[in-house]
Amino acid sequence: MSIKYLHTMVRVADLDASLDFYCNKLGLKEMGRYDSDEGRFTLVFLAAPGNEDAQVELTHNWDAEELGEGRNFGHLAYEVEDIYALCQSLMDKGVTINRPPRDGRMAFVRSPDNISVELLQAGGALEPKEPWASMPNTGIW
Repeated sequence: MSIKYLHTMVRVADLDASLDFYCNKLGLKEMGRYDSDEGRFTLVFLAAPGNEDAQVELTHNWDAEELGEGRNFGHLAYEVEDIYALCQSLMDKGVTINRPPRDGRMAFVRSPDNISVELLQAGGALEPKEPWASMPNTGIW
């Protein structure tokens, strides 16, 4: 038997805000899109550059719905080249770093729909440095 990871689906309330977060701020690329007039939904498939086989499917139902906190989902996780540089870039773009990379290895941020996104340093932890080492947690992740 063969099995291959395809994607993880998360529901989003505001597709434009979610695309801004995942693409413009986090750096994912849109791989495909499907609109269903009959089903009244849009699917957008995203992936990290160079890792197109591991996709996130954003599902946007056109009719308003309460999505709740999103914590029951768990989180998405991405390996990053420089966790400090990415966290600084995200902060510069207005994203709250909920769990700063104090250890040089792991951080958490949240999407506009409160989906937790874990960032993991590629190749092992970087040396702890400021301002990250003493930065407190903000909110939940």
